Amino acid sequence: QVYLKESGGGMVQAGGSLRLSCVASGRSFTRYDMAWFRQTPGKERDLIARITWMDLTYYKDFVKGRFTISRDNAASTVSLQMNDLKPEDTAVYYCAARENTEVSWRIWGQGTQVTVSS
Repeated sequence: QVYLKESGGGMVQAGGSLRLSCVASGRSFTRYDMAWFRQTPGKERDLIARITWMDLTYYKDFVKGRFTISRDNAASTVSLQMNDLKPEDTAVYYCAARENTEVSWRIWGQGTQVTVSS
């Protein structure tokens, strides 16, 4: 089991950048796929980027070319570099983990707010 804690959220103007980090505590970080989700009020939590234990990445179309997910296994950290932010990127961002043999995302951080002003 790992435990997740996000940091790096905040307020930024449209066109700006933020970097979110998620530190995992516990064992065997390298066995886990990691992901970033986001959620706005009244909507479901939405997967936006994923990186597998083998470093394979996936992005939702609306963040491709603007967001980059990466992991540092030595530091048990997954990051999300967000560039060219838009007001519609405003949301609570969540880090998630699953063991590489699982389908469901079972482990969640507490979330960090990102607000993009126009």
